Amino acid sequence: MNLDFRLRAVSLQTTEGTVNYDFESDLTVLEGPTGVGKTTLLELIKYGLAAGEPRLASVATEAVHDVALDIAISDDEYRITRSLDKTKSKIVRILDKTTGERLPDIPTDGEGSLNTFLLEKLGLPDDIKAPAQKGKSSKAGSRVTFADIFKFIYIPQYAINRDIADSREGYYDPKRKAVFELLFKLTDTDILSLQSRVNVLNGKIDSADTHLTTILEFLTSSNTRSREEVEQKLEESVSEQEFAREELNSLREELDPVIDRQTQAYRDLLTDAERSLAEARAITQDLIRERDETHLEQRRVKADHARLERMRDAGARLADIEFSVCPRCMQSLSNRPVEEDSCRLCLQPDPVSPGRAADSYELQQLQLQLDEMDAQNQATDLQIERAHRSVFDRETLIRNLTETLETRTSQRVTPRLQAFSDASDRMATARTRQEHFEAALQQWDRVADIAAQVRNLQSEQDILKASIAARKAALTAHRNSILDRIEEEFRHTVTNLRIATVESAGFDRDNYLPIINGKVFTKTLMSGGGSMTATQIAYWVSLVTVARETDTRYPSLLIIDGPRLALNTATDTCTAIYERLLQGVEENPGSVQFLVSDNELPDDNEGDFTRIKFNYQNPTVATIRHPGEGQVDVIASGDE
Repeated sequence: MNLDFRLRAVSLQTTEGTVNYDFESDLTVLEGPTGVGKTTLLELIKYGLAAGEPRLASVATEAVHDVALDIAISDDEYRITRSLDKTKSKIVRILDKTTGERLPDIPTDGEGSLNTFLLEKLGLPDDIKAPAQKGKSSKAGSRVTFADIFKFIYIPQYAINRDIADSREGYYDPKRKAVFELLFKLTDTDILSLQSRVNVLNGKIDSADTHLTTILEFLTSSNTRSREEVEQKLEESVSEQEFAREELNSLREELDPVIDRQTQAYRDLLTDAERSLAEARAITQDLIRERDETHLEQRRVKADHARLERMRDAGARLADIEFSVCPRCMQSLSNRPVEEDSCRLCLQPDPVSPGRAADSYELQQLQLQLDEMDAQNQATDLQIERAHRSVFDRETLIRNLTETLETRTSQRVTPRLQAFSDASDRMATARTRQEHFEAALQQWDRVADIAAQVRNLQSEQDILKASIAARKAALTAHRNSILDRIEEEFRHTVTNLRIATVESAGFDRDNYLPIINGKVFTKTLMSGGGSMTATQIAYWVSLVTVARETDTRYPSLLIIDGPRLALNTATDTCTAIYERLLQGVEENPGSVQFLVSDNELPDDNEGDFTRIKFNYQNPTVATIRHPGEGQVDVIASGDE
């Protein structure tokens, strides 16, 4: 018996009022031309259940405020309401219709979300992971959500002629298979959890093996074949280091008395000479700086002297000029009395009289300063020359003393220093070898630890695999029975649908997909007459039929959008599809629910089902006026 999961009603709160649809019939067909909103209504159902990303038309996003779904799961009935307002869309309101109690609002995603609520009602925890069960995957697997379950409930128009539950997406394959097995109880959450742990252990074992290989390559490069060999070479390097240390101590003791009194005296003289050279160089720099300062002052005094000379010369040149008229007011100066040795123009004492200009005091003082500076510069130049000679003498002395010391050192000390250097090199080499072999010894210890870790991980993994095998063995009979029945039902349905291009049909027991003309569905390209669509419908109806007959978690609801869209020319197949749907609901009333959206039904199609007709005057969102045929953007199909 499949899980009773039914959609009772859909209510849309729009800007212009409320639109209600009841789905009490086992088979309900939403009929109407393209663009009236049939797919929009189905995508709103998907949105209300937070079952993935819906493809909503503009009439939904612009005119619908809330979508409310009345659903029945087993003996419980709930109204789930979700707002299309972006600020409110993350929260869902739930009403328990059996008790009339308003349950706490829950988020659409995350812990304690609508996903958790719906999975629990389906008898599944919300932390199931779908691990890859073949190959050596190291991933625990992706988390299974209600959106993954909904792929087995809703066949959208954009996938009906192309894909089965994203089976053509390789990355999604482990999750699709895990959901199939969970719904038909071919596996359980414990098996999936154990397989996730096996996969994680694959990653740990691979990481440990890689680490072990790296260490072994390092040990190979160190030319050590075993731990014992490393220990022996480590002892040898320690002994070499100790021998070199003793040799160094002996050479230090021999070097101490080598330095005699004469050598020490030369070194003392060299120290004094270097100190006096530094002093001579400092004195030289001070004298040069003093000379430069004197030259600078001399240039300044010469400038003042030249300026006064120019003034005296200008006064002498202008002294013979007699003004008869004031150059400012142009009045005559001829009749004005002027004292002797005074200026006719300003009446002040005349500074350029011959007797005063010749012996100017300022010029005399400046000339005296210049003479003193010349004498000072001559004395400074003499001192600088002596200082340079002193520097040269001390440099010569230092050079001679250095050569003498080097000669004495090469004859008495250098041979011992060479021996000291050789011993130091041997000690450093021995220390380096010791460090290398200590590192190699640690790596040999790690080899043993990692090898033990790998054995433990493999042992743990073998136990998990044995447990998985035992659990799967217990389900073998049930598995074979289910898969045999699905294959039988699928072949029978394909035959009855009279699909033009299908010559043989089967069922792949590993991928859980149809086999058409000897090829798995994902490797088949079926063209013409809507063959892909008809095959899909045969597949999904067969799953629902088999689930109804046995103990499964498979939901009893199947939503199909637009089967006739690709079956326009396949009239017989289209008629056979609806006959098969009617047969499914008539065989065991109330056990399944089919909700189909289509452009139109085949002629003379009779039976106990509900038919809801739409047109451009009466669209699915009836409170909003439809702009007319061809005036809206339709939701893209797979072919488009």
